[in-house]
Amino acid sequence: MATRNTVQRTVIEAELRALANHPTADEVYEAVHAKHPTISKATVYRTLGRLADEGEIARVRINNGADRFDHQTFAHYHVRCTRCGRVDDVMIPQMAGIEEAAAEASGYRVTGHALQFDGICPTCQACEAASA
Repeated sequence: MATRNTVQRTVIEAELRALANHPTADEVYEAVHAKHPTISKATVYRTLGRLADEGEIARVRINNGADRFDHQTFAHYHVRCTRCGRVDDVMIPQMAGIEEAAAEASGYRVTGHALQFDGICPTCQACEAASA
């Protein structure tokens, strides 16, 4: 059963889409709070969780970091900068047969996968080059 569409839900979802940079729940809260100070941090966290559970947004689990939220819900990979923490989309086709291979190798019934690439973003690379 879908949650009813409240004003808070609409505001939170709009701020997530406006940020469009895989924000954390805290970053979404800061953006919401700046315009709508009566919306609590708990409401933002709870609403992001519900939107993700309902498939309206995607929860991006980041290794060694806070979960991020993505307004794009189609299957795609992500890359995280190990210097500044920035997270971006990687628009390459999902690896064919990887879930079947994992199921065969593990005995699990695999229901999905997430692949995170790590590296140094272009901004951090430019900073490195400038300081060298």
